[in-house]
Amino acid sequence: MYTLFNELLEQNIQTCSFSFNEIKKEHLSLKLNNRTASVGFIYRHIGENMLLFGPFFGIQTAIQNTTMGHQDEGQGANLEESQNLIKEGYALLKQIIENTDEEGWKEAVDTPFFGTVSKARLFSHILYHNAYHAGQIGLSLKRAQALRFSGSVRQ
Repeated sequence: MYTLFNELLEQNIQTCSFSFNEIKKEHLSLKLNNRTASVGFIYRHIGENMLLFGPFFGIQTAIQNTTMGHQDEGQGANLEESQNLIKEGYALLKQIIENTDEEGWKEAVDTPFFGTVSKARLFSHILYHNAYHAGQIGLSLKRAQALRFSGSVRQ
């Protein structure tokens, strides 16, 4: 069934893939600067957060939050695990779309971060959140590449 939400989700997957597909094991510890989280931490955070939003849509998940509100202490060191979280997160978002009818998107949900918002607004935040952090990852990867090219840093 065609929905606007399917289109938005597919675009988010494509947009984020430009950064996500570039992540290699050796990139996980890269940081944009010394005050930011690592690529691995951010990547894991994206996957965890998609899954943590499930209960707002009536879908329970078994995910443990290790990133939201936490410091980067190497939680994103396992690339395969983070890739699986991203895959599961996008599958959950597809499930949310399949299980939510037009009226359901207007339903209000109470959140600890935005107050009461519609499910549509909350879903759009998830997509924005993904793209925002994919941009951070992309910048971190580009910065590391530029520094290596200039000879300023060694990995």
